[in-house]
Amino acid sequence: MAEYHLTTPLTDNDILQLRAGDVVFLNGIIYTARDAAHKKLMGLLDRGEELPFELEGCVIYYVGPSPAPEGRPIGAAGPTTSYRMDSFAPRLHALGQKASIGKGKRSPAVKAALQENKAVYFGATGGAGALLSECIVAAEVIAFDELGPEAVRRLTVKDFPVLVINDSFGGDLYAQPDLSAVGLDK
Repeated sequence: MAEYHLTTPLTDNDILQLRAGDVVFLNGIIYTARDAAHKKLMGLLDRGEELPFELEGCVIYYVGPSPAPEGRPIGAAGPTTSYRMDSFAPRLHALGQKASIGKGKRSPAVKAALQENKAVYFGATGGAGALLSECIVAAEVIAFDELGPEAVRRLTVKDFPVLVINDSFGGDLYAQPDLSAVGLDK
């Protein structure tokens, strides 16, 4: 396992150095979107309308954060289960999305899209939303405010810790025989 510090937007060169099991600290802008927001994004694409953010090189975090406490840009921001976005992810990767962040396994279609489009799937630690929010230095709703916690947000992150679960070469951390070394055996 290697450790990387990457700044968004991500490039093909960024992605091609990563392997399942690598630790990455993200810096820059990432976007939030869960299933309700993904449905709305697909509607925009179907109608030929512009998305609220640039897909090329972007990272989408599957999170519905809690309200921001006094003096903080965001509340707890832990990952949600990723499979709910599996029907949307291949299309977004084909249009330039370079990474998603969530928890849990991805479908064969998503894993194939990662390989075809030089993209990765990052895991964030479930149950650590308050700790992860410490790495978010700014947050702004940029679309679908009516969705509340599921609105699309632009997050500015500093050293946001993630683990490469699925790489662009077909590597799958969950398929490795001994996950106890990285605490993913449960």
